[in-house]
This record gives sequence, C-alpha cells and structure tokens, in this order.
Amino acid sequence: MSEKIVQFNEEIIKSQIKELVRGSVEETLNELLEAEAEKLTQAARYERNETRQGYRSGHYDRNLTTTSGDVTLHVPRLKGVTFETAIIERYRRRESSVEEALIEMYLAGVSVRRVEDITEALWGSKVSPATIS
Repeated sequence: MSEKIVQFNEEIIKSQIKELVRGSVEETLNELLEAEAEKLTQAARYERNETRQGYRSGHYDRNLTTTSGDVTLHVPRLKGVTFETAIIERYRRRESSVEEALIEMYLAGVSVRRVEDITEALWGSKVSPATIS
C-alpha cells in the first residue's frame, strides 16, 4: 500500500494569504467610503428622491499604505456636499502604525537603505529616502 505524501509550498501559501488579507482590507475600506457617501447625500447611487442632498460625480483613486500592503481607495466625488471622510485623513498616504514604525526605525539609527528594504519586505512597497529623513 503506497501512501501519498502531500507537500505544501509555504511561500506560495503565505503570499496568497497576504494577498487575500490585502484585498479584503481594500474592499472593506472602499465599502466604508461608499456608505459614507450615501449617508452624506441621503441617497444610494443612481437613486432619485426629495431628501437627496448632493449628487455623485464619479470617484478618484488614491493609494494608501497599510500594514497589509498597498491598497487603492476609490474616493467618491460629490457635488453640492463636501466629502470629508472619517476613515482617512486628508493627504494621508500611510496608516499611522506604518508611520510610527518608520519613525521608530529612524530613531533607532537604522540606515535609510535598510529601512527601504524592511518596508519592501513588510508592506510590499518602498519608501523614498526623503520620506524617511
């Protein structure tokens, strides 16, 4: 009787799990932005009613670096209502925990090149030397 041996490639499994987590974070943040836009306009997308406050004018894409990796946010544009999201601050490109980690590495005396390598390994994107300094 021959036994079949199952082998797993650990690197492939880790990369697939990481991509799954990153994708779910991206999807969740985009859904929260949509819900916030619906609440501000008091109407769903393409819905017409008397209580509607503003109108949608498409969206723009914005990158955000999180601990799960880089995500692309589809930020809604609105007419008649200013869209100030509570999810991310204006002009923020990195999650606060990512920025804290960069500051800690810099204060600990880690070289700029080493910080670039670490950020590439952890979050999948490099940080410019100007940002680190």
